Amino acid sequence: MEAFLYTALIITSIALIASVILQSKGAGLGGLTGADFGGFVTARRGLEKTLFQATIVLSVLFFVLVLLILRLTG
Repeated sequence: MEAFLYTALIITSIALIASVILQSKGAGLGGLTGADFGGFVTARRGLEKTLFQATIVLSVLFFVLVLLILRLTG
């Protein structure tokens, strides 16, 4: 059981990192330096919305897996 949880945690971690990196690619170089260009408000549509929702699901799954591992081993 522990091996399955650890494997699931590793896969979830890699997917979460990838989804965060893919989201930041659209921010441009100004987003990396913290520059604010007037605070443009845009609606998430299509792939961007799906990626945003997937990131939320992956982060919740990551948190649940960590809690399960702590409960199992602690």
